[in-house]
Order: sequence, then structure tokens, then C-alpha cells
Amino acid sequence: MKKWIKVIAILLAVIILFLATVFVVNVICNKIEKGKIQTYGQLVPVDGKQMNVLIQGSGGETVVLLPGYGTGAPALDFKPLIEELSPHYKVVVIEPFGYGLSDVTDKERTVENIVNETHEALQQLNINRYILMGHSISGIYGLDYVNKYENEVTAFVGIDSSVPTQGGTDEPVPTGTYKQLKQSGFFRLLMKLTPSQLIAPDVDDATKEQIRIISLKNSFNNSVLNESEHIASNFKAVEKLSFPKNLPLIFFLQANDTETEGWIPLHEEQIKNSVHGKVMTFEGDHYLHHTRSKEIAENFRSFMQEVKDVK
Repeated sequence: MKKWIKVIAILLAVIILFLATVFVVNVICNKIEKGKIQTYGQLVPVDGKQMNVLIQGSGGETVVLLPGYGTGAPALDFKPLIEELSPHYKVVVIEPFGYGLSDVTDKERTVENIVNETHEALQQLNINRYILMGHSISGIYGLDYVNKYENEVTAFVGIDSSVPTQGGTDEPVPTGTYKQLKQSGFFRLLMKLTPSQLIAPDVDDATKEQIRIISLKNSFNNSVLNESEHIASNFKAVEKLSFPKNLPLIFFLQANDTETEGWIPLHEEQIKNSVHGKVMTFEGDHYLHHTRSKEIAENFRSFMQEVKDVK
């Protein structure tokens, strides 16, 4: 009996030591990595906070890029697409609160607040006419946005963008578990053991390292977790909205989405009443702008030219 007690005590001590080590290493790494972040873009005052915005290119038309949910460093994540678009357009990447180098906010991450904050950032920059190009959940925010600011948006482009009627949006989100993973340091450990979890485009090693550091900094922060808690209600909030009939509308979708039933028909439904609507598919995953930026940019430019020729 004494031997078993001794074995159990040793095992408990090892487990406690392991947990403590993971926690301490995470705290130390957080402090070290904070000093390694290389700033980019510019900070814009929005609702009493600072929102980071990257502007590149000087074309006559402006394209505003909006990220998918939980993208750690949007301006770096969009790098391949920015490089394809910036020779022809002024490209503006919005990093919402809790993303990239923007502040974290305590304000609820409702579709209304997110859209209003994005608009305020553009107003602060005196950007009043632009094309919205959004990835993933920005299809939901973009739908609300173009209905509120129809006179400002000249076209909407969805990159495998979300649709209000898609399934699986009402599943519960274990925010408490995610928060514990981050605070305990286990999320960092998991990222170390499985580097493939880091979603990043094909960029140079220095940029990829910045994406890793900023993603770890932002993972499961209060803004991102709050946004996840509002996913179901945000989808619900726009379910009766449709894109304005005369707004040029094009969707670039992955050809073989096995996760969402009817992915392509759902988008075809969104363009059915559009005067200028189009759906294009590419082989690739959800992050098409990582691997298909050249094709997206070329087909987008062709589409916009077709719209102008018709007008």
C-alpha cells in the first residue's frame, strides 16, 4: 500500500511539474514574442480604440479586404492577394478589433457593431467609395454592410464567403475550454507539436514567423471569443437580407466543399436576382486567397471590366 501511495505521489508531482512548466514557458514566450512583433500599417481611432489598417497600392479604385473569423494577422494573411491587386487598385486591409495589431474591445461582437466599426475606420481615412472583398464570415458582415452603405460600396466580392442559410452555425462554442487552453499554455504547446495547425499563405519565413507570433497573441482573446459566441445570432440577424440588385456581385468558391451541404447552390441563390452576378469555382481549400490569388485577381478585374462595358 505504501509503495502504491508513493507511486501515485510521484505521478502527481510529475503532472504538477509538467503543468507548471507549460504555464511558465508560455508566460515567458508571450513576453519575449511581444517585443519581436514588427508593426505594419497604421492605427486609426475607432470608437475610442485603435484599429490597424494596411494600405498598399495607388490605383484609381479602392478594394477593402475583410478577413475570415479568427484570422490572426489579416494584413499578412492577405499578402499574396494584396500583391496581385495592388498594381491596379488601392488595397485597404481592415484588421477588426481583436485581430492583427488592432486593440481588443469589450464591446459585443455583433454584426451591427463590427460593421459600424469597419465603416468608421474607412470614414477616418476619408475612403468613401470602394469595393468590398471579404473572406469567410465577412460574407455575413459584408451582406449587412452593403445594405447599410449601398451608396458607398461599388461591388462585393466573396472569397469562399459565408451565407446566412448555411448549416452548422448554431452549434455551441466551448469558449471556456478555449480560454483555458490559452491561459494554461497548452495551446502554444499544441501549436509547437503540430505546426500544421498554423494557417498561413506561402510567404517567406520571416513573414510566416510574424503570422505565428501574432496568431498566438490573438488566439482566443476576449474579442475573438465574444465573436464566436455571437456567430449564431449574427447569421440570424442577416438571414432576411439580400444583396442589392444592381450591385456587382462575384463569388470565388472552393470547388469541392465537403463540410457545408449545397455550398455552391447557396451562393447561386444569392446572385439569382443580381443584374451583375457570377459564381466561379477553383480547386483548393477554404483559404483560396493563399493559393489562387492570381486567378482571383485576374477574374475579378475581368468581371469589373465586363460590368463597365455593359454600363
